[in-house]
Formats: sequence, C-alpha cells, structure tokens
Amino acid sequence: MPVRLWVLGLILLVSLPGNLGCVSQPPEKAGEPVGFEKVPGEDLPGFCDDLDPASLRSALEKSLRYYGRIPPDRVLKLGDRELRAKWLKETLVRFLNLLDAGELNPGTIARSFDVYRVRFEGSPGRSLVTGYYEPILDGRLAPDQRFCYALYGLPPDLITIELSAFDSARFSGERLIGRLSGNRVVPYYTRSEIDGGRVLDPFGNQLAWLQDRVDVFFLHVQGSGILRLPDNRHQRVGYAGANGRPYRSIGKYLREKGLLTGEITLQTIRAYLRANPERVQEVLWHNESYVFFRWVEEGPLGSINVPLTAGRSVAMDPGIHPAGAVLYLESQQPKLDALGNVLRWEPMCRWVVNQDTGGAIKGLGRVDLFCGSGEAAERIAGRLQHPGKVYFLLIKEIPQG
Repeated sequence: MPVRLWVLGLILLVSLPGNLGCVSQPPEKAGEPVGFEKVPGEDLPGFCDDLDPASLRSALEKSLRYYGRIPPDRVLKLGDRELRAKWLKETLVRFLNLLDAGELNPGTIARSFDVYRVRFEGSPGRSLVTGYYEPILDGRLAPDQRFCYALYGLPPDLITIELSAFDSARFSGERLIGRLSGNRVVPYYTRSEIDGGRVLDPFGNQLAWLQDRVDVFFLHVQGSGILRLPDNRHQRVGYAGANGRPYRSIGKYLREKGLLTGEITLQTIRAYLRANPERVQEVLWHNESYVFFRWVEEGPLGSINVPLTAGRSVAMDPGIHPAGAVLYLESQQPKLDALGNVLRWEPMCRWVVNQDTGGAIKGLGRVDLFCGSGEAAERIAGRLQHPGKVYFLLIKEIPQG
C-alpha cells in the first residue's frame, strides 16, 4: 500500500493499528507474536483456495518479475531468519509449477516445502487481517471553486537519510525523512502545516485537485487511486513518498473523544465527518502522516513495484516478512447486501503474495489484503478486520552457494 499505501490497508482501527476495516467484535485476545515456527505435518491446513487459479498465477508471475530484478544473494527476513532471494525465487518457481500441474494439495506441499507460521508466547494467538482498496474519485488538473483540495507531488525539499549507510549493524533498513533548516535536519512538515499553513504551495508541486478534503485524506490512507477527469479520462496516481511523521488513527481518536461509539469502520467515520463538518479539520489533523503522489500508468503498484492483484496481494511488515513471497491465509470475509450492509461473515482461505507494505502494517503476521478498486472494494475493505492465520512456504531443497 509503496511503503504503502500507507496504505497503504490503512488504518482507522480503534484497538489495533491496521487498516480501514473493522468488525462489530474486536479480535480475540491472545499471546504476543514472538517469531516463526515450522509447522508439523499433522498441523498443516487443508490449503483450499476460494479464488480462481488465473489470479494466483498472475500474482506469482509479478513476484517473479521482482526477483528477476534483485541480486540473488540479497538477504530478506522471515522473522529473525535470514533468507537469500534465490531461495525465495526457487520457492515461487516450484509453487507455480505445482499450480500449473494442478497439484497444489497438502501432500505435494508437504513434500516440496517447509511451512512456517507465527509463534505466539503464552496462549495460542491469531494474526490480524485487514483490507485496503484503490478509490475512484472525481478530480481536476486545475483548481476551481469546487475542486480546491490539492494532491501534492514529492516536494523538492524533502530528504531521506538511509541510516544503514552510517551503521548497517545498528540501523539495518532504517531511514529518516526530514528537511534542512539551516545546516540541521529537522522533521518534515505535519499535515496541519501542509494543509493549514499551505507551506508547499510555493513549490508548485500540486498534481491535481479534489472536491472533498475527506476524500484526500482517505486517498492518503490507501496510497493510490484513480482520478476521473472531466473528459471521462481516467488517470491513476500512486505513492511517491511520505513526510515520515507517525500515523495516528482517527478512528481511535474519535472513540477516545467519545465522538463515535459502536462499530467503527471507514463507512461510520465518513458518516460522522459528513454530519459534523466543524470537526473535520480537528480530526484529520490529528494524523500527522502525509502522503505524496505521482502519475502512474499501471497499478496500483505495490512496494516491490509490481501491479497489485485484487484478492491476492497483501501488505506486510517488510522487516520481518520476505517481499514477494507466497503465503497461505485463513480468515473471515464479509458477505454484503446490495446496500453494503454485512449479512454474515464467511470463511476466507486462499493463497496470497506479499507485494506491498504500509505505514501502520507492523508486526509479525500482520496482514493487509488488497481488495480491488472502486466502491465495491471499498465496502469490503472498510469492514475487514478479523483474526486470521498465515503460513509461509520455503522450498525444502535450498539452492547451494
């Protein structure tokens, strides 16, 4: 969700950091996730799949494109275990061969792969699964009285410091985002400074304008979207960067202030903000995180720079989950009526591919599922917040060298 889609899933949760979704009951309390463990053969799931093979094949091929671009000896993490990119590529190749042969069953999977799951300290636990989507919004390439809320491109004064260049052991994969003030690096501007103080306007880096600042905010949360222009053209914007400020959940803020009770979802938050326009600025500015965009031809693009596949691509914490890897997901999904109301929750079991990241998608086994584009995807993603289980595969015969 590009360091996503801060998203990229993301993130109006009340009790847990995550994505836009929420269900009427909070996730079950469980032990803390502490690492990964190999799953004994007798504990393997049934590996059913509730989606079509073509979408899975497409997602796998995109991950193989990613592995074709990176050095085979690049190190990726599965918890505290270090994996070479070539091992993960071989895992994908073997998995794709089994898919094409129609042999993705528990027996062949057990013979071909070691299967890993999140290990929890104390009582057994389950991961949190949320959803994100790509909105489709009316936009303009020049401002007018209605379309006056800007989407900004990456500002020229934003700088990124790769801390690992100074001490790779101490700051592996860590970075700072800020700007220069004299000869000092200081944090970059907050949401209130950008939208309220208009500090970026002198740069002239506005890409487009929307008619609703709440739509702008949720586009920031998702990290990419499609703009519907007046001549019926559609132009996609994608994540270009962020201000490096911490994400703060506005759902949690509304709950703590007593402004919103009961089920908190993307839909109930939107309804509250529509009914209380005098509180919109206060609520949105509570979240200091700010996303910048760029024009993209295809997408939405994930953090490994491949187009996401609806229902198959997920975002996870890149520090502890290998990018591009295939995993098995078990959770629940909402069955909706024509108005978008939840009729019931149904089992979800499918193969997914880790192709994205998100500013609030942190921790072992934390999963944000890309649900697609447009209103139908929004209805599902906006309600998806459910316990789940995730299983990673690693080929048994690890390539030598």
